[in-house]
Amino acid sequence: MEDTAILEASFDLVARADATDAAVDALRTDVEDVKTRLDRMGRAARPLIGGAAASIEVKSFVDGYLRQGREAEVKSLSGAVAADGGYAVPREIDALIGARLKDISPIRSIAQVVQTGSAGYRKLVTTGGTASGWVSETAARPETATPSFAEIAPPSGELYANPAASQAMLDDAAFDLETWLADEIAMEFARAEGAAFVNGNGTNRPRGFLNAPSAATDDATRAFGTLQFLATGAAAGLGAEPENKLIDLVHALKSGHRQGASWVMNAATLAEVRKLKTSDGAFVWQPGLAAGQPDRLLGYPVVEAEDMPDIAAGTVPIAFGNFRAGYLIAERSATSILRDPFTNKPFVHFYATKRIGGQVLDSDAIKLLKISA
Repeated sequence: MEDTAILEASFDLVARADATDAAVDALRTDVEDVKTRLDRMGRAARPLIGGAAASIEVKSFVDGYLRQGREAEVKSLSGAVAADGGYAVPREIDALIGARLKDISPIRSIAQVVQTGSAGYRKLVTTGGTASGWVSETAARPETATPSFAEIAPPSGELYANPAASQAMLDDAAFDLETWLADEIAMEFARAEGAAFVNGNGTNRPRGFLNAPSAATDDATRAFGTLQFLATGAAAGLGAEPENKLIDLVHALKSGHRQGASWVMNAATLAEVRKLKTSDGAFVWQPGLAAGQPDRLLGYPVVEAEDMPDIAAGTVPIAFGNFRAGYLIAERSATSILRDPFTNKPFVHFYATKRIGGQVLDSDAIKLLKISA
């Protein structure tokens, strides 16, 4: 009897242990379910890139590397470390930076932009067009002349930005790190590249179109790569009849290039141009007719570029042309970011770099107005 009681007690203990294990397993399942739901709610509440669910790569890059500095996680998802240090940002964040740049960088918004996979970019362009001829149905086809080519190799340099955020900001889950970082990088890039696309000297940076050679000769006699300028006829201003000079500048451009042409000038010059009137008293400048539509001068949109010079002796305050045909921007597609929490504690710096080049592509497509007698 005693052995039977002991055996029954043992079975009872085993049954109770099994019941306890089952309860613990059920509790773990409930906890995991709650964690999963909270995680989903957190992802839903967090602002998303481009209105779509953030990918695993973006989430790991932002939460793992940018917020907490876990490099091993980024290596497994984003590839090898770039030669100059840092990690290539995911495509979604790079696209967000590119969209911001196009919105706030004036020359980028109207020029031709090509993406490259390496630091250098070269393009062959014809300088005289392809020769052709007319023949009858049965006549022999004589050989045509060989077209002339010129090589375009835009000077480039590495553009960088170095925004900083406190660790407390990064630890805040409600802080939209992706959008903040894209905005900060885009603002710095736009400021620096805007100046380079206009006045860059081509040394470790793009060569701006105002730094290209210029001459007063027309398209038929001017050397390839040299822009044409028209003089205002006054040594220090726009001259006696500046509206006529603007009309001359428009029609100095070939008709094919006038499709899609734009004016480029800074705000101070635009203030002077807005006051110009025709002989019948009508303003040559017309405001945009609807929200989002550009203002127009002689029927062509006006782009404000603050890096254009003011009206002064010897300067070129106004440019007119088809910049998509006339100016080439070549950029390496990937933006690299290096996280630096050590240099300026307690702030975390994000050192972002991108290689960008640029130069005049077709010198017939851009015309300049020069303050000169």
